[in-house]
Amino acid sequence: MAKTPSDLDIAALADDLHKLADRLAADKHGDLIYDALKAIVQIERGDTERSDWKILAGSLQDMQKAIAMFFPHRFQRKVSIFGSARTDQNIPEYKQAFEFAQKITMLGFMVITGAGGGIMAAGNEGAGDNSFGLNINLPFEQSSNAFVSEASRLVGFRYFFTRKLYFVKESDAIALFPGGFGTQDEFFECLTLCQTGRTSPRPIVLMDKLGGDYWHNWEHFVQNNLLDRGLINAEDCSLYKITDDVDQACQFINSFYSVYHSCRWVGDIFVIRLNMAIADEHLNRLNENFSDILTRGKIERSSALPKEVNESHILNLPRLIMHFNQRDLGRLYELIAAINDTCGTGNPLLCHPEQR
Repeated sequence: MAKTPSDLDIAALADDLHKLADRLAADKHGDLIYDALKAIVQIERGDTERSDWKILAGSLQDMQKAIAMFFPHRFQRKVSIFGSARTDQNIPEYKQAFEFAQKITMLGFMVITGAGGGIMAAGNEGAGDNSFGLNINLPFEQSSNAFVSEASRLVGFRYFFTRKLYFVKESDAIALFPGGFGTQDEFFECLTLCQTGRTSPRPIVLMDKLGGDYWHNWEHFVQNNLLDRGLINAEDCSLYKITDDVDQACQFINSFYSVYHSCRWVGDIFVIRLNMAIADEHLNRLNENFSDILTRGKIERSSALPKEVNESHILNLPRLIMHFNQRDLGRLYELIAAINDTCGTGNPLLCHPEQR
């Protein structure tokens, strides 16, 4: 009996899996690949429905496309822009999003949007070739705009949750413009991830038209219904900045990475990588002002730790290490602002450029 196309596909897949298994021992990510394959096998051996496999397969396919698109640009800073798909191109918010995207790319950042209309189109239009689109198929509103290249900078996602994963994973900053449920959903997810330390710190800027009150009304809700009831800490308000000034928004994002570069955990040690070494006086000031977020010891200088060898492109950067309590994330944002404040003004934006 002749083999069917499905029989041939299964045979080819089995051959590929055997070859993959042979390579795992030599692959630098072999242990993680093994864990992923093991999880799939464990799912198969358990009680599952077809819908479970559709979600799993669709999620992996979404991720595969996103990884392939972003990998060549992994070392370039990016800003995710959120806002309403219904924003008309003739109103101030559209023009402001266009101007923001244009100016932030001039500072060396790339732009990520949802690839739809409104604010998303403005972001892609303003950023030009320095932008990406993460589209999702909806029965209304969401078709990709004309300003993002389908050939290399556009991914169509099946699921919102995988799409949101890459908005956060691939970005170094978040810019939000007025929008509806989708914008608020994306914003609160970003806030939650930053507040709980489930993603790396990044500046979040809330943009409004000149004299607008969209985000001030939102903050009024946060103050009266969350902060005043003790549901969040006062320091959590350090996670974001509200402004109606495009230049101030761009400077806020750019200054976040003026001295601070990135961070990661190595065991129970929190490592902060710096673009430049800081003075002894500056380090003493950090220890005086932020001892409350340490479980023990002090903030100290360090070179790259042995477990950071997989990040060879930043091994030469100076480090600060500390035993962070993993709880006061708003205070961590304040520490990063203080690290960037090399002239000790209390506000890094007030430093003269020659002092930074």
